[in-house]
Amino acid sequence: MIADDEAHVRRYIGAILSQMNSEIAYEARDGKEAVEMFGRVRPGLLLLDINMPVKSGKAALQEIMHNYPKAFVIMLTSLADRETIEECISLGASGYIRKDISIDEFKQSIMQSWRAYREIHLEPESK
Repeated sequence: MIADDEAHVRRYIGAILSQMNSEIAYEARDGKEAVEMFGRVRPGLLLLDINMPVKSGKAALQEIMHNYPKAFVIMLTSLADRETIEECISLGASGYIRKDISIDEFKQSIMQSWRAYREIHLEPESK
């Protein structure tokens, strides 16, 4: 699931995920819609923009993590300062991605966040 107020960003990220053999099944245009939709569909991954109308990504993250503490959420940002990003991580985000990075870096960031999430929230593989 992706939550971003800009349609072209949602399409761009959808194309990147398609290259990773994944897809955006759900889209939200603001933080309020993201919280409501997350509760209904419980996606495996939420890419959540920090700066959105109606409810900020940070406020949406806080509400989602309160209700679903094992949610896998990666924050998206183009202008957020380091303090905001660190606060999102402390609220439970598994990572963040700057929107202005290359496609390869975007993919790598998703995979790094997934590895970190898996170490914390999923049981270790049996040996």
